[in-house]
Amino acid sequence: MSESQPTCPAHGVSAAQPVTQHRRLVALLLAVIGFGAAIGAVGLRRTEAADRQAFVVLSVAVLFLAVWICARQLIAVHAGEQLLQVGDRPWRKPLRTGRRRAVPAPGRIRVRRPLVSQPAPEPRPGSADVEQVRAAAEEFLELFHTENAQAGPLGPRLLAVMREIDLTGTYWHTPEELTFGARVAWRNNARCIGRLYWHSLQVRDLRTVSDAAELAGHCFDHLRMAHNGGKIRPMISVFAPETPTRPAPRIWNEQLIRYAGYEQPHDRVLGDPRYVAFTSELVQRGWQPPEVPGAFDVLPLVVETVEDGPQLFQLPDESLHEVPLEHPELAWFAELGMRWHAVPVISNNRLDIGGISYPAAPFNGWYMGTEIGARNLGDSDRYAMVPEVAGRMGLDISSEATLWRDRALVEINRAVLHSFQQNGVSISDHHTESRRFLIHLEREERAGRRCPADWSWIVPPLSGSQTPVFHRYYDAETQVPNFFADTDATHRALQGGPPAFR
Repeated sequence: MSESQPTCPAHGVSAAQPVTQHRRLVALLLAVIGFGAAIGAVGLRRTEAADRQAFVVLSVAVLFLAVWICARQLIAVHAGEQLLQVGDRPWRKPLRTGRRRAVPAPGRIRVRRPLVSQPAPEPRPGSADVEQVRAAAEEFLELFHTENAQAGPLGPRLLAVMREIDLTGTYWHTPEELTFGARVAWRNNARCIGRLYWHSLQVRDLRTVSDAAELAGHCFDHLRMAHNGGKIRPMISVFAPETPTRPAPRIWNEQLIRYAGYEQPHDRVLGDPRYVAFTSELVQRGWQPPEVPGAFDVLPLVVETVEDGPQLFQLPDESLHEVPLEHPELAWFAELGMRWHAVPVISNNRLDIGGISYPAAPFNGWYMGTEIGARNLGDSDRYAMVPEVAGRMGLDISSEATLWRDRALVEINRAVLHSFQQNGVSISDHHTESRRFLIHLEREERAGRRCPADWSWIVPPLSGSQTPVFHRYYDAETQVPNFFADTDATHRALQGGPPAFR
């Protein structure tokens, strides 16, 4: 029923008000007639007594009728006002303008209901604020269509995405948008020095994969494909995204290949000290280390889904490619038994594209030698090989002024670069990679884009001042799309829990 139509008094608009006014007018008219007739009857002295008596009776009858009508009206009005007071407001008050509110029938208690017919959505796990998703989607789509003229006009796609977000709280990237977003995430990653080849990143669209075993199998495929016979291919495997109705799977490991750490007597560690707690937790979850533990035992891959919880998967031999380390001049170096895996696949960072989160999106480039030689093998809280190598080299370690640490660290890095090259596995040195980064920086500036960079990560951990990236400042503002290291994901990678879904 439209608002222009009158309703009954119980619904807030008095349709009887014009009738009431009409009855009052009739009663007033009858009263005047009756009163006038009575006065006239008294003045008719010359009229016969019988006629005068009849005229008086008629006048009194008219007056009585007028009084009776007025009395009934007063009763009806009083009853009507009582009836209307049961609702929201007296019928004499004007109606409010704006959205129409129905008034309940007499005697019923008002129940507040949503303004829309469908039930309000309940909070759902993993859902983000819809307005934030809308804003991020619009920003990303504008970037995508600006840099990809072949994608066509922005308007229709943006309209479709906004409609999808309004209906579901999320949206689905096209394959082209996913590929572009993953590549730009690498381009925007302020901690990576090797971004010159961001446009060559191969994107594996595995968004329909959410089963733990299937996901692990694709991760092992990723290792084989990215290795590419030693010619490392930059690659990313993007699994199911986070949605308002279903949380995305998680990979616990920092990289798909990590080495175990075992506590030993006298506060010593066999293997990688960074993963002692992680290793201990996986043993409690059922992983069995080799009968004779070693310094480079590969940990199982841990994949967690909301249905199955954390699941452990041992890497197959065909997915594991390692390089034994030897030195071009120091023959004894091979006796140390050191080795390192060929493909650095970071696996616990979250990929964020246009407001959509992909917590399981392992990706890789290739190693820069100092990542292995100066950090993984050289850091005092990792394998700490510097004192061992210095002792084998016969260096004077009685004083820091002899720079024995520096000399030993250089030789470890020489061994890493030499070994990878001898085995035909892609790797770069920090001087070459620094020059490549400045080429990337120049290209980005020519394209009118800012190139964020974290100085503490871009400058190599060996001979930093001898590289061109050392002698300048950088824009540190975070840009999206990008990769993010979540606090909970980092904790799981180091401590082995707690699970994401409990």
